[in-house]
Amino acid sequence: MSMMEGKVKVRLLILPFAVFLCVQGGLRAQFGRSSFTFLDMANSARIGAMGAEFLSARDADITLSLSNPSLITDEIHNHLAFNYVNYFNGTNYGFASYSRTFKDVGSFAVHAQFGNYGKIHVTDEYDQRSGMASANDVALIVGWGRELDSHFTIGANFKMIYSNIEAYHAFGMAVDVSATYANTSRLFAVSLLLRNMGGALKSYSGDGYTRMPFEVAVALSQRIPHTPLRIFFEFPNLQKWRLNYEDPYAEKDLISGEVKKRSGGADFFDNLARHVVVGLEIIPYRGFYIRASYNYMRSRDMMMPAKAGVVGFSWGVGFRISKFNISYSRSKFHRLGSPNFISLTLDLDAFNKHRKTKATEAFEKADGR
Repeated sequence: MSMMEGKVKVRLLILPFAVFLCVQGGLRAQFGRSSFTFLDMANSARIGAMGAEFLSARDADITLSLSNPSLITDEIHNHLAFNYVNYFNGTNYGFASYSRTFKDVGSFAVHAQFGNYGKIHVTDEYDQRSGMASANDVALIVGWGRELDSHFTIGANFKMIYSNIEAYHAFGMAVDVSATYANTSRLFAVSLLLRNMGGALKSYSGDGYTRMPFEVAVALSQRIPHTPLRIFFEFPNLQKWRLNYEDPYAEKDLISGEVKKRSGGADFFDNLARHVVVGLEIIPYRGFYIRASYNYMRSRDMMMPAKAGVVGFSWGVGFRISKFNISYSRSKFHRLGSPNFISLTLDLDAFNKHRKTKATEAFEKADGR
């Protein structure tokens, strides 16, 4: 195969990836060149229901620690989790997690994350098909967290990422760091996250180092006392103010054909709203959850103006059966499809009937009991 054929082949293979990542990241490609964007995908049913990419809540949920390492504490000691997402058009991804605490060292979590993008047609520069190829991403993530005192926790995730498309491979490393504050009652929590500090050490085409989708984000949650309500907010992409893009459906001047510019106030509030995701969790009784959220940026970027529907909204439920916590959620990314999230978690220490675990204590405190 010639050098030109190889480059054309890579571009043709990556085309379905580009479409997938645009849907996943709300047209994140506008932010600049980056690699391993699958790391930004909502990775649990609870996070998916909140329409976010990470959450802040001190209620012993191990599934939150993959994106927020400061939640790796002794409250999730000996917890195990499995998460699966049925995405679009044969694409699926998920992860498995386990956490353990060691005295005087801190708490650790290990996550194995995967993304499978189905089969892709292999073609040459003349659009002649020569077979099928697979595309996959795999990440091994080791996290560490520690309580500084009864209110503050810190944590970090070290990521090793491998990706392949047909015969082309990429490898990278990255680190996430975060810090969380929770009040004494655990009804309020706020987290600061610096995510994906790193890059691809080996790229598909050998073009050299490419950065990962670095992000600064803040998340908070508030359980309203004496009610079954908890409110979540995420403020993503704080490292960049302008998140909007050139709208192909924007109104144009009938004479000049140029796009009509919005007023300064409209443009300001549009960008401000793109930095806010709001969610609500209702806990009518212990062990049962109803969740819903709205993501303005996803709605604006992915909706069809003539048929907006409920793009940008997400919902989900969670319940506890015996020792198992099961959650399901669905996010409306586009009128043509909605990902389905399923999470299963369990506290292995809960099988000891004579032991009240720290997870149970944290759960009860976060629920206001």
